[in-house]
Order: sequence, then C-alpha cells, then structure tokens
Amino acid sequence: MKEKGKLKEYLFVDGYNIINSWEILKSQESLEAARNLLLEILSEYHHYSDIIIIVVFDAHLVKGNMGTEETYKGLHVVYTREKETADNFIERTLDEIGRIKRVRVATSDWMEQQIVLSRGGTRISARELEVEVENSRNMIKRKRKIANNKNNMQIGRLDEDIISKLKHWGKSGDKS
Repeated sequence: MKEKGKLKEYLFVDGYNIINSWEILKSQESLEAARNLLLEILSEYHHYSDIIIIVVFDAHLVKGNMGTEETYKGLHVVYTREKETADNFIERTLDEIGRIKRVRVATSDWMEQQIVLSRGGTRISARELEVEVENSRNMIKRKRKIANNKNNMQIGRLDEDIISKLKHWGKSGDKS
C-alpha cells in the first residue's frame, strides 16, 4: 500500500512485553495504569511519526473472551481472544501482510523475533523502541524551540508601541 509516494510502515507492539521492559511502565501502580501510559506514549509517537501502530495485549487466559479491537487516539488496540497470545495474533497477521507491507514488531522475546524475521517482518527490541520514541520526542522539542525562537525574533522586530498595545490587548481581552 503506497500513500503519498512511500510505503506505509506498520509497527506491531507486544503490549505486555513492552510494559515489562520499560522502567517507566513497570513503576506504575497498576497494570491498567501501565497500559494507559503505554497507549498515551505510543499515540503521541504515532502522531509525529505517521507509523501505523497496532498494540496487542494478551487476553488468552480470559475464559470465554472473544477478543476485542478498538481505536485509541489513532492506535489500533487488540486484546486477543481466549487461547490466543499476542505472539499468535502478530504471527497470523504477519502471514497475511508481512511480505507485501513494511512491518516491524516490537518485542524482546527472542523466539518471537526469529519468527517475525522468518515471516517477512523486521524486529525491534523493547529498548530500541524506547530509544526511538525518546529520540522522536527530542526532535519535536528541538523543532518547537526553533519555531518559538523564530517567532520571538519576529516579535522583536515590532516597534515598542505595537508591543505595548498587544500586551494591553491580551490582558484586557478588549479586541477593539
């Protein structure tokens, strides 16, 4: 699938594997809080990377679970069905799309990494994903700082009378 001249990238994330690997997630007071924080971090990453992210959580031990899928702030979130692990879901999906799309899988499970590679995907460890997300955050901060500095330079070119009026206008809310 091509969009805007380039192949779309898909990133499958083994949710609980990442939660058990990142210190910031392991330190959360509950598993639900860790899941929510992971989804927040990945949704932010999705918005500035434009990568299609599918987060997969094991629910294979939940009796009678039919599995659920939902969208959360641009992420595709999957809770597997009874007797299906996140690895099973990722492997099955890779069989369907792995050789025709650019697919990466984030997991530190060595065996899963080998299976991913054999099915046409590439792997990224939990630590590598954490570094990638942090590097993207830092890049966005640098871009914002440059934009803010540029805006400040432009404001600095205004004469004192206009700056004074703008300050007064902002404080009073008077738009006349």
